[in-house]
This record gives sequence, C-alpha cells and structure tokens, in this order.
Amino acid sequence: MKFLLIFLLSLSSAFATLNVQTTYTTVGEIVKKVGGTHVRVHTLASPHYDPHFIVPKPSLIAKLRRADVLIINGGGLELGWLPPLLKGAHNGKIRPGAKGFVDVSNAINLIDKPVAVSRAFGDVHAQGNPHYMLDPYNVILVAKFISEKLSIIDPSNENDYATNLAKFEKEWSAYLEKLDAKMSTCSDKNVVQYHELYDYFLNRYGFKSYGNIEPLPGISPSSKHTVELIKIMKDNKIKKIAHDVYHSQKTGNFIASKTGSKVLVLPHDVNSVDEADTLENFYNFIAGQLCQ
Repeated sequence: MKFLLIFLLSLSSAFATLNVQTTYTTVGEIVKKVGGTHVRVHTLASPHYDPHFIVPKPSLIAKLRRADVLIINGGGLELGWLPPLLKGAHNGKIRPGAKGFVDVSNAINLIDKPVAVSRAFGDVHAQGNPHYMLDPYNVILVAKFISEKLSIIDPSNENDYATNLAKFEKEWSAYLEKLDAKMSTCSDKNVVQYHELYDYFLNRYGFKSYGNIEPLPGISPSSKHTVELIKIMKDNKIKKIAHDVYHSQKTGNFIASKTGSKVLVLPHDVNSVDEADTLENFYNFIAGQLCQ
C-alpha cells in the first residue's frame, strides 16, 4: 500500500500543471510556447493600458496567491504596481529571490541606461529601457531563459521544455527571416514617438527617432515642446509618429495636422490592438504600420 501511494503521488506530480502568472501578454505567449501542456498561463496586466501604471486590484492579489510561478518583464517596468500585490498575496513561492520568481530582463542587455536618475529627468528607469520585448530578436533570448527556469522549478519535465524550446526556436528563426525581408523594403525610416517605447524595434531595423511628444519620460506634452517638435519634423521632413494605444492622440493629431505626418498607433504588447493577437502578428502589425 505504501509503494502504491508513492507511485500515485509521483504519477500525479508528473501530470500536474504549473500555475504561471506573467505580468504582460507578450512574455505570457512565450511561456505558452516553452511550457506547453505543463503550464497554465495567466496575465496580470491588461494590454490596453499603460504598462507602467496597472491598478493593483484585489483580484490580482488572489491570482498571485495561487501562483506557482511569477514571470515578470523586469527592468523596473512593474515597479509602480507589482510590489503591493506581492505583499498582499503572502505567497512565499513567488517572492523576489524565490525559485518561482522569474525576472526575464536578466536575459537582456538593456539599452538607454541613464547616467543619473533624478525627477528632473522625468520618470526614467534606472536599469535602462524596459521595453525590450519590442525587439523580435529578444524573443528567443527570453524563451531560453524561461526554459531554464521552468526546468529548475519542474525538473521532471525538463526534457519537454527543451524539446518545446528547440521547436519554437526553429519556427521563430524562420519567422525572423520573413520579418527581416519585410523591413528591408522600408524606405522612410525617420520617426518621432510619443514615448521611448519602440526604441528596440527602431534600433533593430535602422530607424532614427528625432524626439518624443513627451518632453521628458512620463511628463505630459507642453505647448513649447510641441512647437519645437513641429519645427524638427518640418526641417527633417518626418512623416511618421509612432504612438502607443494608451495615451491620448490629441497632441499627436495636432502635430500631424501641422506637419503633414501620420499618427501610427502601434501595439506595445500582444493583444494591445485586435490585429496583434499572436506573437507573429504583434511584430507584423508594427512592421506593416512603420513600412506603409
């Protein structure tokens, strides 16, 4: 009877699935690819809202309380909303430093690291620009990191995680070839942004950003700055404004009317817009907008 009980427990463990909470949808999609049938993935932040400022609702505390694994974007992106949720969840498995707390920014060399951090420079991120998932080449780096962490947390399924990763890596490499071919057709690679949200994608494909509608990160547009930006755009014949889905387009539309440019509303996360409903479509939509 004792040996039967041990066998049943081990069998139950083999078929158990990990309750994985991710902070954002793009990382969540990668976890699904790597984890396969061994994970149930839920996302805390809605892709329709500013990723810096998610309302820490009690329902999110309940999700974290039941989680086996928490996988975050990191780089300071969740700093304004995740800590109180973790404190309220009282879940030792996913506390910072625990095996079940996974910060995927550790797999990435972040760009735009500030020389100094001060409120005088706006809401800057001390660790660098945290929007690294906008570079499609970072997808595999993140996938490898997640595979390693899941194998540590759930070693009984290590081989499956490795197999899933290898399959995904092959598929993604083929996808990147097609995306690169699409981006090579872009002739106009000059833009301005609302916020320094798309730097990784722009850098990857040789775009030049001439400035932001925000005078400083996290600071609302001012009249003086807007006038200066309009002059820059006219002088450099810039016709594209890369704009996120969650800030008001009022200033962007005004600038567009004065410069003959176009406001391009781009997703920052999978499902930010209806057309960006998969990893591939997320990057396809950004490419299609910037290269139109």
